Amino acid sequence: MTVVLAIDQGTSGTKAVVVDGDGRTLALAEAGLRPRYGDGGLVEQDPLSLLESVLDTGRRALAAAGRPVDAVALANQGETVLAWDPATGAPLSAAIVWQDRRAESVCAELTEHADWIAARTGLVLDSYFTAPKMAWLRREVTRAGVVTTVDTWLLYRLTGEFVTDAATASRSLLLDIDTGGWDPELAVLFALEEERLPRIVDCAEVIGTTRAFGGELPVAGLVTDQQAALLAEGCVTPGSAKCTYGTGAFLLANTGGTAARSRVGLTTSIAWRLGGRTDYCVDGQVYTAASAVRWLRDLGLIGSAEELDARAAKDSDGTLCVPALAGLAAPWWRPDATATFAGMTLSTGPGHLVLAVLQGIAAQVATVCDRVADDVGAPLTRLRADGGLTRSATLMQAQADLAQLPVDVYPSPHATPLGAAALARLALDPGLTLEQAVGDWRPSAVYEPVWPADRAEEFRRTWTAVAEATVRKGELI
Repeated sequence: MTVVLAIDQGTSGTKAVVVDGDGRTLALAEAGLRPRYGDGGLVEQDPLSLLESVLDTGRRALAAAGRPVDAVALANQGETVLAWDPATGAPLSAAIVWQDRRAESVCAELTEHADWIAARTGLVLDSYFTAPKMAWLRREVTRAGVVTTVDTWLLYRLTGEFVTDAATASRSLLLDIDTGGWDPELAVLFALEEERLPRIVDCAEVIGTTRAFGGELPVAGLVTDQQAALLAEGCVTPGSAKCTYGTGAFLLANTGGTAARSRVGLTTSIAWRLGGRTDYCVDGQVYTAASAVRWLRDLGLIGSAEELDARAAKDSDGTLCVPALAGLAAPWWRPDATATFAGMTLSTGPGHLVLAVLQGIAAQVATVCDRVADDVGAPLTRLRADGGLTRSATLMQAQADLAQLPVDVYPSPHATPLGAAALARLALDPGLTLEQAVGDWRPSAVYEPVWPADRAEEFRRTWTAVAEATVRKGELI
């Protein structure tokens, strides 16, 4: 029975789990991380802290499991980049987090090429993705070393290999989504034609070995975090969809072997590449979810995320929130948008504000659900959900009501590392099918819509008007 040490290196923390061949978690270790926020949209992390968290959690999880493992898998946070010295592995810059907005100027200079970029990459020209941040880092910070996503650096420190996986590469704005290879024309467009780019590998490929966790172990099961969760939740057939409620909220739907270009403001990425065969997904992003809850906590409206349900009012009393605390992503793609509360009166209290933020997150996700249905060609029938905020029954019920969909909550809080572990099992046992590697699961909770369709439609019509006003306000600033 294959046992895997699966590490999920994320934005707000790193998690390591030891997983057996049936997908059971044998041990868990976690380490919190807090990005540094600053003026001008700055969001950074200390690379050495990221590396130390990977080593520390991996070693603690192995010690707690008390048994040998067969492989190490790594899921990564996707579009976060840094410069580093390929001779020594030493970082040469901070890690520029996917939320960082300082590369907006790079995107503004390329606006006339936006349609061509979307057709070639499946992505929207936005500083959320990798290439603009790479270009900004080269322009403003350092010309030394190489500049890559964090996964490439971590894998180099673990194995000495210079690689990235196909799913992570597809989030870069440097990949031809149809061929699955680096595109020289895109590199020239972003002034990155001189950059050394990593070798693109399959998600279930043994890329080398590491001794960082004791004996020599193969490293396999490489994937960006959202695609890992898509796999763990069994979304392996076209039209199946999940939403992860983490720092942001990320909804992905499997589109099979078709790299369908979105017509409605979403993006297309590689879900995973296995044995040279590529599956794709369409996805929509909400920049602030748990980060909006953290904002509520910092304001003193809640003591912790565990208090959301107790603190939220039973009814919003007309208060609405567009929680665009880091801009609006899909389908608006307006990084200049700011958060808005509307409908407040002298009777509005803290509980109304808390509920409004949760309903605002759910309304954004519901908007993405509609757009996914447009791209997939059929309405979604269910939504699978994972991430820390699924512990809030208030949020999950709001999601079911506003999307008018049943919401199935994934029973484990470890969807991302479990997805990476499934890929590692495939690497070590190519005879497994994808479904066998993932296994079956039953939801820990199912939220059915309680609101009638007309009430949901009225709420969303009003909320969308506020969101559109927020976008227009950004145009006037």
